Amino acid sequence: MNKIKVLVVDDEVDYLALIQEHIESWGYDVLLAESGKEALAIIKEKKPDIVVLDYLMPNMDGTSVLKEIRKSDKDLFVIMLTAYADINNIKAAQELGVSAFIPKLNIYSPDIQATLMSVLDLLRNKINEGKV
Repeated sequence: MNKIKVLVVDDEVDYLALIQEHIESWGYDVLLAESGKEALAIIKEKKPDIVVLDYLMPNMDGTSVLKEIRKSDKDLFVIMLTAYADINNIKAAQELGVSAFIPKLNIYSPDIQATLMSVLDLLRNKINEGKV
């Protein structure tokens, strides 16, 4: 069985490196994108199973990226990360079928690591069970 591919999208390069290290240590293959445009190209070419998407990015924010994803793939699992969670962000993401919405805090936080790992494992189980 192939490893689950997780695309992580964030304009903060240091954060990408940290989150990549964690997600790979949990047994996933990780693809990286530093912008929404780059993420969309990777999704088209590499077909990740799960996307971990930053909400606030320059030029193309997470909601705009998610809208573009949904035009071609209604079922792709997307986890939205944000340091600026508010009810409007959450509603917009939910309306677009986000799989989970996680506050973007320090990746070293045990709570964030546990939450992200739990969501990734839940989605991996769904993929492995063919529930996609």
